[in-house]
Amino acid sequence: MTGSHPEVAPANTPLTPAAPEEAIDVARLRVAIARVSRRLRRHELAGLTPTQLSALATVERAGPLRLGDLAAAEGIAPSTLTRLVTALEDRGHVERCPVPADARASTLVITAQGRAMLERIRQESTSMLADSLRTLGSEQLAALAAALPALEQLADAEPRSR
Repeated sequence: MTGSHPEVAPANTPLTPAAPEEAIDVARLRVAIARVSRRLRRHELAGLTPTQLSALATVERAGPLRLGDLAAAEGIAPSTLTRLVTALEDRGHVERCPVPADARASTLVITAQGRAMLERIRQESTSMLADSLRTLGSEQLAALAAALPALEQLADAEPRSR
């Protein structure tokens, strides 16, 4: 298999760690993660789209940010960015600040209102997930606790180019 990644199995192929009984159905894992993610996003997003919410969280985490840096971080086109930033500004979640060395440039910073809204959404999501976890048995909770480092590693991994 020249030029391929032998450690990456096709989507419908189970990945087999040390023992066959530990095989991972990748498609099933993807669906489960997607469903949990949708459930966590289903609550009130304070009138923001998921893209606006993601951009606001990026400004909070990495800001102040130039507009182009935000577009690159979020993988969105400049025209989409303009509408997105305008919506966040109109709601009072971000402010544009001039860059002293470049009169044409500005950076985005999160406002106290934007920070408070993100914190409320995070608390609601955490509470919803905690409620869901209460429906699991002790063995399932232990399995999730054991899987948490692997899930964190997956979340932090850079996607491979194909």
